[in-house]
Amino acid sequence: MADSSIENADFDETGYPYALSLIAGKHEPVIPYCLMGYEPVRSNEMQRYMKRVIDRTLSCNLKELEADGCIVRTMHPDVPPKVECTLTERGRSLVAVLGELCDRGEADRP
Repeated sequence: MADSSIENADFDETGYPYALSLIAGKHEPVIPYCLMGYEPVRSNEMQRYMKRVIDRTLSCNLKELEADGCIVRTMHPDVPPKVECTLTERGRSLVAVLGELCDRGEADRP
């Protein structure tokens, strides 16, 4: 039987902190949500979709999600350069969870 005492518990050993780290920022949850409905999406299109995000912040967020294996960024050697983003399988599983949060928000919305 597992020890249910909090004295021996370690929150950092659960999957919860890592899962939250994938969507912890202000914009990280919006990016997979956007890609869920519109992929592939160019980074400048995503910036217009999100409205209040500067290019540098979006670029950093995209790189973080790429490093976490949630999205793929494809750079096209056009002039001007074009970057398209798509979800990975890992990103799609994250979107399933985000979809449930969205459903909850819609149900509870005043």
